[in-house]
Amino acid sequence: MRLAAIDVGSNSIHLLIADVSLEGHLEVIDRVKEMVRLGRRSFTTGLLTQEAMELALRVLTHFRSLAEVRHVDRMRAVATSAVREASNRDEFIARIERETGVNVEVISGREEAHLIYRAAQYALGLEGGPHLLVDMGGGSVELVLVKDRQPLWMKSARLGAARMTERFLPDDPPNSAQCKRLELHFEAEIGQQMQAARRAGVVQAIGTSGTINTLVAMARAMRDEELGTLHGASASASEIARICRKAAGVNAAMRMALPGIDAKRVDQVPAAALLADYVLRRSEARELVACSWALREGMVLELAEATNRGAQEIRRGSVKVLATRFASQNLHGRQVAKLALKLFDATAFALELPPSSRELLDHAALLHDIGHAIDHDRHNRHSYYLVKNADLLGFEPIEIEMIALALRAHRKQSAQLDSPEWEALSPGQRRVARGMAAILRVADALDRSHRGLVKNVAVAYSPGRAEIEIGSGREKADLELWTCERRIDLLAKLLNRRVILQN
Repeated sequence: MRLAAIDVGSNSIHLLIADVSLEGHLEVIDRVKEMVRLGRRSFTTGLLTQEAMELALRVLTHFRSLAEVRHVDRMRAVATSAVREASNRDEFIARIERETGVNVEVISGREEAHLIYRAAQYALGLEGGPHLLVDMGGGSVELVLVKDRQPLWMKSARLGAARMTERFLPDDPPNSAQCKRLELHFEAEIGQQMQAARRAGVVQAIGTSGTINTLVAMARAMRDEELGTLHGASASASEIARICRKAAGVNAAMRMALPGIDAKRVDQVPAAALLADYVLRRSEARELVACSWALREGMVLELAEATNRGAQEIRRGSVKVLATRFASQNLHGRQVAKLALKLFDATAFALELPPSSRELLDHAALLHDIGHAIDHDRHNRHSYYLVKNADLLGFEPIEIEMIALALRAHRKQSAQLDSPEWEALSPGQRRVARGMAAILRVADALDRSHRGLVKNVAVAYSPGRAEIEIGSGREKADLELWTCERRIDLLAKLLNRRVILQN
């Protein structure tokens, strides 16, 4: 799938276009950012300016055109703090849809924090910890404390760089009284969260916004390092404190000369530096780590998950209708599917089967015996034709072909692994279909009596051997074992191991 995310932020509007595989791998195709400054003066007046809205409309028109040129399948657009709080937001959102065709959703601060967490979890793993995620936009700051990949708490506060600059730092450079007043405001808004992070033993803060990550770039420049890729780079708490003193101690013109600074953020760097320094000091985190993934990437990941879930529900529903039509309750099919998935989980790595083929195997197992409704002796061939001609919804033609071929080959006496239909597959597709057929043969054999005797299947590997342990409790599964012995050869061949059955 090709997906797109548009983030209408308080400073910039971002577009991210990415391809997402069924396995969940995300490959960025295009990124575009335009500085619009919707938050300029809106945090003090409560109104988005006409100038900023007109610029945003032009940008969104271009972004919509780019998404069409890139053949995006699905897109989501959200607006954050500046639009969220503006009294004329409804008028603005309506104009966007009317003039650009983009449907923009205004999200809460908590949802914003959740999406940022999803992106950082994907990009950095977030094992161990605790880690404190810090995302500073123009209007708000999102904080998430994460331990062992799970969020412990989330907080959205109105502490964005543009807002804090307008409200607390009117002078350039800001004087000490203004900086002190801003720190007191930080304490009132997020002091409790910083205490909680310190008590939890936070090991690092992770910056997931451009403004915060500019500070990491400045720290690297101070160390005379090549900037290169910023993702994963870090700055110590002492380095951030030093940058804070420098950035807040000079005016914008002199600030522009500081190594590593982003010229477009030069006016907001003092507020960002003061916040980062406060967070590191109060939480006692040792360093600030840059993460290039944030809200947009989180949107794409959730959009992919929702799209995949929807597609899988359509596919499974279509398979269920077909199975019910020809196999009624299909108790045997469901038992074979359960055993097939256990075998898949135990053999997929050795058979070089991609994760996406697990779903195809599940569907194949549910449908493997529908041909019995036409003829018993050649039921596998009839299953093949029924699947091929059933107009299953949500599947690519090649997926239907692979399922059908696995069904046709699930009986040993009708293997046909060298027919023209098999040869028409690519080597990778042929490997998947053969692996599915091999697993189906064994899973079907393990329910030969159609009584659901086998409850569990486990596989242990040793040099030249694969031992399949069959768990049937107190029940005897002699017929299943006898049938399995006769159908194990294809799996053994593909595994390149001798397969031993144990009960």
